[in-house]
Amino acid sequence: MLDQYGRNINYMRISITDRCNLRCRYCMPEGVTCPEGHDDILRYEEILRVCRAAVALGITRFKITGGEPLVRKGCADLIAQMKALPGLEQVTLTTNGLLLASKLDALCAAGLDALNISLDTLDPEKFRAITGWPDFSAGELRALLANCCTRGLRTKLNAVLLEENRDEAVELAALAEEFPVDMRFIELMPIGFGGSMTRVSPDEVLGQLKTHWPDLHPTEEKRGNGPAHYYASAALQGRIGFIDAVSHAFCADCNRVRLTSTGQLKPCLSFESTLDLRALLRSGCTEEELQTALEQAIYRKPRAHSFERREEMTEHRTMSQIGG
Repeated sequence: MLDQYGRNINYMRISITDRCNLRCRYCMPEGVTCPEGHDDILRYEEILRVCRAAVALGITRFKITGGEPLVRKGCADLIAQMKALPGLEQVTLTTNGLLLASKLDALCAAGLDALNISLDTLDPEKFRAITGWPDFSAGELRALLANCCTRGLRTKLNAVLLEENRDEAVELAALAEEFPVDMRFIELMPIGFGGSMTRVSPDEVLGQLKTHWPDLHPTEEKRGNGPAHYYASAALQGRIGFIDAVSHAFCADCNRVRLTSTGQLKPCLSFESTLDLRALLRSGCTEEELQTALEQAIYRKPRAHSFERREEMTEHRTMSQIGG
């Protein structure tokens, strides 16, 4: 459907939990607890109701996120039920990968279309410092990527640009040389704990990559539903991408809304305003009432974020509470 600025909103990111088995320092560092109780989180049947209403409005692409979505039981079953919805085009998943090997059979059987794996570093000590996880193995990661690629599952890797990994960009990007995967670098957004951290310039990282791959050049390929822009090289099986919402805003082409795990429809990351779909669903709304509420909220989506005008930002929740 079109919002008030004529943008085609066809993509919804759905957080199914605010819980995670990592403690990434820019998202949910040590000492931060998940405040939501079991009854606060949308039930799967409620998520499916929202999806049906969204598809009727032309939102046909969904990304399952968290927290870490694979810590919630039944994630693959939800994906299978979503895939059965008439008119739905695509369901993808973002995960930190720690539980992926044990869940991959079920996810593929459910019809998952594509996968994003968060990976900020290949160095075990850095991994521990960034995420709090003590047992990272680059060898196990490579085996997991090989398995995903063998199954034909479109796979992307996401690294948030941090001071700790700013000198590791070439090593991370080389995974797109080793495997037919895309390596994307995500500019740190001033949301939650990331707001107080030093932002690494994507242009600086791109310069490093061009030194290593001199023929690296922009490509107009559309390789997903999000805003990443991609670079290709003859040496790469996959692509290198950047999601740089702060330094290169893409608001004019934004096609997404977010649904938090507690049922808040969020049109823009920068602002706290939401539509409380949980209250609407649990009040016994009809399908028509649900669809109308969604349509009105999406139509009023703001023109642009205010990441470079921090005084105008009203969102103070963490990314784990909002949904990645």
